[in-house]
Amino acid sequence: MRVREELKKLNIPYISIDLGVIDIEGELSKKKRNQLKINLKNSGLELLENKRSVLVEKIKNHIIELIQPNIKAQKENYSILISERLGYDYTYLSNVFSEEKGITIQQFIIVIRVEKVKELIMYNELSLKQIANQMQYSSAAHLSNQFKKITGSTPSYFKGNIHKERCNIETI
Repeated sequence: MRVREELKKLNIPYISIDLGVIDIEGELSKKKRNQLKINLKNSGLELLENKRSVLVEKIKNHIIELIQPNIKAQKENYSILISERLGYDYTYLSNVFSEEKGITIQQFIIVIRVEKVKELIMYNELSLKQIANQMQYSSAAHLSNQFKKITGSTPSYFKGNIHKERCNIETI
């Protein structure tokens, strides 16, 4: 909604806005592009002009969308789902993602899964075994091992120190 408002304020005609991609009518002047960039930044958003950066953001958004508790799609191969959703070969997507972010898509998936686990732990409604089941881990032990590799602490330790902030996935 903020993007539409900013475009309207600057009198920038657009065709569509979809998943953070704006299809603008015609070309933007350098002045309007810079003003849009400033206005979006003031709203907590970022103007990505590099097509590879836009593609990486789409990959991240799709992964975040796919990784939800109790979503049966998690049993599917993420590479196939991401490739189908974005319409690109997975090898290409993987190479672009790794070059832009410095980590693999698989590493990003693990980080996001652990962040979802943290969220479920913070709700304090489920046992670790139930969380492991909801997040499609093979066991609570597997979840614990992956959690410790990513966070440096066990889920139990995290639960006792919930006041600590979660990772900001926007920085990944």
